[in-house]
Amino acid sequence: MLRKCKSVFIVCLSFFLLAACSTESAKDQGGGEKEVNLLFNFATSSLDPNVDTSYVSLRAGITETLVHLNDENLTIEPWLAKSWDSKDGQLWNFDLREGVTFQNGKPMDGKAVKASLERAMKDSPAIKNALRIESIEADGNALTIKTEVPFPEFPSELVHPNTSIIDVKESDYINKPIGTGPFAVSKFIPGTAVDLIRYESYWDGAAKLERARFSFNEDANARSLALESGDADIVFRPEVESLENLEAIDGVKVESTSTFRVHQMTMNLERKALQDINVRKAIDALIDRSSIVDTILHGHAEVATGPFPSTFSFAPDYLKKENGMEAAKGFLDQAGYKKVNGVMQKDGKPLTFTLLTYSSRADLPLIAQVFQSDAGQLGIDVKIKQIEIPEEYMAANRDWDLTTYSNLTAPRGDAGYYLNATYHPKGALNFSGVDDDHLTSLIDKLNVTVGQEKRSDLAEEIAMYVDEQVYNSFILHPNTLVAYDADKVENWITSRSEYYMLTNELDVK
Repeated sequence: MLRKCKSVFIVCLSFFLLAACSTESAKDQGGGEKEVNLLFNFATSSLDPNVDTSYVSLRAGITETLVHLNDENLTIEPWLAKSWDSKDGQLWNFDLREGVTFQNGKPMDGKAVKASLERAMKDSPAIKNALRIESIEADGNALTIKTEVPFPEFPSELVHPNTSIIDVKESDYINKPIGTGPFAVSKFIPGTAVDLIRYESYWDGAAKLERARFSFNEDANARSLALESGDADIVFRPEVESLENLEAIDGVKVESTSTFRVHQMTMNLERKALQDINVRKAIDALIDRSSIVDTILHGHAEVATGPFPSTFSFAPDYLKKENGMEAAKGFLDQAGYKKVNGVMQKDGKPLTFTLLTYSSRADLPLIAQVFQSDAGQLGIDVKIKQIEIPEEYMAANRDWDLTTYSNLTAPRGDAGYYLNATYHPKGALNFSGVDDDHLTSLIDKLNVTVGQEKRSDLAEEIAMYVDEQVYNSFILHPNTLVAYDADKVENWITSRSEYYMLTNELDVK
């Protein structure tokens, strides 16, 4: 019941389309060029590095940011900026790396970086709210940035893919952004793939690969089949059910790596029923997390008790919650709901939910189906609606109650990103519409707090408060699954942040 049934026609059609689009095969061509084909689980119609939420430009090695995240020790480190400092946490001095050029050969200097950041803030309200920059001044390879308020963690915000540095004078951002990365865009087919060519003058040493293709297919089974057939060399998030078959193929390596991601049930607090905390508690109690991890993720996940994985210092020790069908029924009783003739209702009005989900993360629709079934046993009618780009839909529409959504919670090893984005009234990912004065004041306090221990203590307090209010339900922390042809591919690293994929070190044997 839990396993998603796919028609043979759809699978075959998806596989046929993928093969048809892979005329520049991932395998070495007769000319002997070094190239790979990476197959990703999200499709995009835009490569705009400052707006696109699939972050393809950064992941494909087209663009880079001023600051880099070290996935191993969860610290930030220099990238396009070689150093930075601030005496008061509000006025920041950045020294840019010398000798860096864009893929059109023009130098990346302070003036170009200033223009790029200003363009990002102009076209992306989310980045404007995240960076909180008041002014930028450029002098040669030096930048002076003043934030609106003291902001000790400001450099970590410059890890975000949408702060990628581009030459804004090359204005075809959607189809051919000009960045500083090891690969330049050769051709972009929206929704299908971006073809890449090595940038010979890359500042950190020309890429070992001569060409690469970053392809898209949102069907997990089709992605697995592509690796089996050799039409892809690296597959991001293959179908979980296919892992045993992939591991049995000679030369194929499957990696399951813990990440900073959480699958959550996002709740729209503008909907009247969800303004009652007991209804939110009932939804939370209905989610059978252990069963979902075992049956849908096949153990490639950790049960979530909150937004942050248990390994983080700011992940609280939560009190044990009531869960299960009877607990959910009890919470609904407290909210004034009764089951009448098999229908859960209050004042004669049935309790119904519209639940959004999307197929690019294959486990989310399955989680939605399980919730729909369990809620149905309580007499709650749940209508599932498939959408394509969750961030765009949730931001533009309020005709939904719940969403199975996946989000990175601590991609810089700090809680500030997620808490600001998800629970601050100005947060770019505050799709729930949370506007809680006490919570906002705690987040604002976190934003000006210096020192990891103090920040962790405050972040833990905020996480506990969010849990008490049940503004969202946290389901699981999924592992990142990647399968690749290890007989061909060298130097592949499965990034915990999921930001860095095609690098100048990636190679073929």
